[in-house]
Amino acid sequence: MATKPKKTICPLTRPEFMDKAKALAITIDGVAMQAPPREFSTGSLGWNLNSKTTMDIGGVPVTVQIGMNVTLVGSKDLPGRATPSSEAEASESNA
Repeated sequence: MATKPKKTICPLTRPEFMDKAKALAITIDGVAMQAPPREFSTGSLGWNLNSKTTMDIGGVPVTVQIGMNVTLVGSKDLPGRATPSSEAEASESNA
């Protein structure tokens, strides 16, 4: 029976990532873009880019849509994840 590979542990905490991570500079077909750091709805940490740009294909300009996630492996399992119920409770207590 095959054994499962060992789980990767993220070496950062959630606050460390959110405080220190900078936007990723991404270039697609010569167009520079920025992907800001974020916490995804799954609880994983990383960077996200959603955009549109125009590319030339054989002399014809075409609009393309870009959707890209860059995720820190193991970050979903970090403690301190904001849950929808705890966010709602926090906003109610601040009201």
